[in-house]
Amino acid sequence: MTDTWSGKLMNENSSPKVSASSCTKDARASRRRKMEMCRARFVAGEEENSRGLKRRRLQMFSGGGGVEEGEKGELRREMSLVGKNEKEGFVVSEKCPRFGHSSICGRRRDMEDFVAIHPSFCSKEDGDSSGFHYFGVYDGHGCSHVSKRCKERLHELIREELEGKVALEPTEWQEALRRSFSRMDNEVITKKEAVVLATGCRCQLPSPESDAVGSTAVVAIVTPEKIVVANCGDSRAVLCRKGKAVPLSRDHKVINTTKVQRFLYIIKNLIFIYPNVHPPLAGGRVIYWDGPRVLGVLAMSRAIGDKYLKPYVSCEPEVTIINRTADDECLILASDGLWDMVSNQTACGVARMCLDGKVPLPANHSGSGEPCADASLLLTKLAFVRRSSDNVSVVVINLKKEGS
Repeated sequence: MTDTWSGKLMNENSSPKVSASSCTKDARASRRRKMEMCRARFVAGEEENSRGLKRRRLQMFSGGGGVEEGEKGELRREMSLVGKNEKEGFVVSEKCPRFGHSSICGRRRDMEDFVAIHPSFCSKEDGDSSGFHYFGVYDGHGCSHVSKRCKERLHELIREELEGKVALEPTEWQEALRRSFSRMDNEVITKKEAVVLATGCRCQLPSPESDAVGSTAVVAIVTPEKIVVANCGDSRAVLCRKGKAVPLSRDHKVINTTKVQRFLYIIKNLIFIYPNVHPPLAGGRVIYWDGPRVLGVLAMSRAIGDKYLKPYVSCEPEVTIINRTADDECLILASDGLWDMVSNQTACGVARMCLDGKVPLPANHSGSGEPCADASLLLTKLAFVRRSSDNVSVVVINLKKEGS
């Protein structure tokens, strides 16, 4: 790596009398300043330049909803937080754990990510709170109406399947979540017009493109004893347990499919076609076009919606059920805008430092002062400064017992 001169410009008549050590020292100092700025700065945009180019803004959202923009273009976000658990011991209570979430539009034109959080979202047989707490992240593609509809409806469909039930067996969890995802998929496909109108989407109903709209869905249901994760697509859930990142979901990207059986042919090193991607014997084809894509369109093998790609793209979620332990620190749900830029372990490290109060925040930090909220915000910032070109949505849930 070559050093660059950052000192004063010399008069063209003067003779250069700059030592190599001086140049190197200035260059190193300049690099250090830039690194410190990247570490602490959240770039919100650029002022309009002399050529009249439009100012580029980083839009920040609360819960996947609308933008709040203050005076002088400053963007604010709303953090959703709930009270701490009160009992001693590992299973402190059935109250919802503390959480924070943050979403940014980033460098995309439209916001297609949405977040849904519903503490105590279903009831026991006696009508009391069940201690089941719902967290979901939905990353839309093609348009936003499917992901927005998932935000509004998927938790209700799951609640209908779980209502009145408390002690569920693993097979019961799996069947309930699979039925819920299937009903959600059927709703956005068969009632497309109603969904588009209800969500106020910009999508043109008569156009074929409206049939290629879909969404990922990663859902976590946190109970006093278990964490249940259902995932469809390439959003992800990661548990931080005793300092280690434990993935609770698997990305359903075409490149990761285990159903690829043989390589058929290559055309000018651009197009690769594989048979039977998902489900087995469905006759699907993966075309390599700007990355492997189902029929050259979708980079995922599972998603909600995408009528045009049925039956090659499945809405069936993968369900993971894990018992909670005293070593659990936090749970992170996020869209691929984060995971494409940040590793599981790095994300857990950032969240842990925030929960432990070990992250020195600048004086102009826009966070709420709550650890989970600050962790979610810092993770979205980290993805952005690492040049993520996608929407980024992050939910951080504190799983620690009170006082630890």
